[in-house]
Amino acid sequence: MVALNLRRGLVLAFLVLVADQASKWWILQVLDLPTRRNVPLLGGGDFGLDLTMVWNRGVTFGLLSGSEPWHAWALAAMAAAIAAFLVRWMAKAENRRTALALGAIVGGAVGNVIDRARFGAVVDFVDAYAWGWHWYVFNVADAAIVLGVVVLLFEAVTAREAPQEAL
Repeated sequence: MVALNLRRGLVLAFLVLVADQASKWWILQVLDLPTRRNVPLLGGGDFGLDLTMVWNRGVTFGLLSGSEPWHAWALAAMAAAIAAFLVRWMAKAENRRTALALGAIVGGAVGNVIDRARFGAVVDFVDAYAWGWHWYVFNVADAAIVLGVVVLLFEAVTAREAPQEAL
């Protein structure tokens, strides 16, 4: 069962990675969002969803950002190390939900590592807003990471203790 969970997690990681990189290719090459800067998608006025080009040189919310070339490599190395740790955890996952959550996080992390290696920054482009408040601009990899973490937190909160063996 553990090997099956590892396989499931790795397949989801691969699918997230492909979706992430395909969406970024489309944003950069087809839509040419760096030139257009902003494309309204849904809504407008008080709430909506736009495509907005952001080169994120940091991590979530732009934290730890820096412009030195070594900075992108340091963040990429840190993300790769975390992804390797998560794959080890995935190999020991006892249920499908945990393995899939870890797969989503790994696929997203690897997608953002590829961006840092290619561009020195992560390609972010989804801008959601409501009543004058904008969420941070994100991408498919970021969404997969957040959803994976939410599932892991749910698993931790709802976990049941293993039955104790009688002595």
